Amino acid sequence: MTKHILYPLLLCLLLFDSACDSGDTISDDAMMADVIVYGGTSGAVTTAVQIAKMGHSVILVSPDKHLGGLTAGGLGWTDTGNKSVIGGLSREFYHRVYQYYQQPETWHWQKHEDYGNTGQGTPAMDGENRTMWIFEPHIAEQVFDDYIRDYEIPVYREELLDREHGVEMSDGSITAITTLSGQTYKGKIFVDATYEGDLMAAAGVNYHVGREANSVYGENWNGIQVGVLHHGHHFADRKISPYVVPGDPASGVLPRISTTDPGQKGKGDNKVQAYCFRTCLTKVPENRLQFERPADYDSTQYELLLRIYDSGWRETFNKFDPIPNLKTDVNNHGPFSFDNIGMNYDYPEASYERRREIIKEHESYQKGLLYFIANDPRVPEEVRTEMKEWGLSKDEFPDNGHWPHQIYVREARRMIGEYVMTENEIQGQTPVNESIGMGSYTMDSHNIQRYITPEGYVQNEGDIGVHPKEPYRIAMGTIIPKQAECSNLLVPVAVSSSHIAFGSIRMEPVFMILGQSAGTLAGMALDKGVDVHDLEYPEVRERLLADGQVL
Repeated sequence: MTKHILYPLLLCLLLFDSACDSGDTISDDAMMADVIVYGGTSGAVTTAVQIAKMGHSVILVSPDKHLGGLTAGGLGWTDTGNKSVIGGLSREFYHRVYQYYQQPETWHWQKHEDYGNTGQGTPAMDGENRTMWIFEPHIAEQVFDDYIRDYEIPVYREELLDREHGVEMSDGSITAITTLSGQTYKGKIFVDATYEGDLMAAAGVNYHVGREANSVYGENWNGIQVGVLHHGHHFADRKISPYVVPGDPASGVLPRISTTDPGQKGKGDNKVQAYCFRTCLTKVPENRLQFERPADYDSTQYELLLRIYDSGWRETFNKFDPIPNLKTDVNNHGPFSFDNIGMNYDYPEASYERRREIIKEHESYQKGLLYFIANDPRVPEEVRTEMKEWGLSKDEFPDNGHWPHQIYVREARRMIGEYVMTENEIQGQTPVNESIGMGSYTMDSHNIQRYITPEGYVQNEGDIGVHPKEPYRIAMGTIIPKQAECSNLLVPVAVSSSHIAFGSIRMEPVFMILGQSAGTLAGMALDKGVDVHDLEYPEVRERLLADGQVL
């Protein structure tokens, strides 16, 4: 049993007025462990679990109240790709979800035998492999909380890093981090498992925001993609006017359309793909909350959607993907949907206050859109009638007005580390020799701009979907900063990759895989008394395989 488990919970509660579950204390009122993991994502949890399994003390410092990130925040229709390359703690997560759905009491709103069992490429519930890939948000969060309980990991929730003054460095290593509450955490190794890469950036590690030009890494699908129309999330050849008075530029431009030049194909920019919330909706009357009119509701924000409906488009409900208990994981679909295109460019580098403003604006936009479709008399009657049957699930996100507590940060900062994954590795054109896990999902970027074409019509840009030829290896160097920048930090979520490569790597099962591998590297470095950069890969590989990773 590791040292931190021996410290009574009561002592922590007496000494620290924080969200402490348990932990070590030292005389200067700092919390101390071998490894400090900063983040509340799915990858943060698997990192901490792996460290605990290897017999080292660990503290999880979460900026969030809830653990699990998007996996517990509404993304229940898991983007998996080839499930055979999902191993270790990531696969165990989906096994634990499976176990919950074997219990009759889990099925509140439908019978187990009535569940359609539809998943992405395989059944949602895989009885042969005892895994469940499609699930409700509260079940996912319970699994993450179970992980924390089972391995007795101290967790400090709603602890935001002091990004200006809260990272203490000595000789190129982090020695301590301090949060805005004033609490300090000291460790030998640190892990940044946030979507945003805040600790990485505050430690002075190099990173990139936005799209690199294709010329930077010799890619085809990076950079601005004007004229490339994938997935159907665009206007195709619909000649829809962006102007308030159709065809009249002098009348002004409709909301949520950019008037700036989108840029040249293949060139880089500092823009990021659109964010949204993955809402959990239901038609079950006893579990349904009708969509309310937001206080700042403005129907003019959705005028463009009316013109899309007038063109004959009727795909509003095509990404209301079914999850158990007659609920849905709702994602963006079509030319104008739940993705709030162009409204998040400053999020990666923004202050906490500004991020909260961006998140609130996204919430207002999406709640307003749901209300608009269900109630505006100009919406086609059959669409309006269908939307009125849906509502927020009462038994999800009860402490947040039944709205997801995690916005879908599809991309923020990306580290420039020891190894940069590009589309060339994803497509098998460049071999990866030091694998710490595998990915397989489509290189998937959502739209980044909505602009006006030279012909005077509205169009979306940035949505890309390119399939890897086969599952690919993810290099060990993608989670390790350059040694000269920081010698004791691991970054398993804001990984070192190009924009388009990250479009495949950024899937939640992969974050859990990379989190476990980060925990392995940390544990082995502690065992050997060396920097993470000095580990020998053959030994790392042996341990990863022993712990069930697929390489």
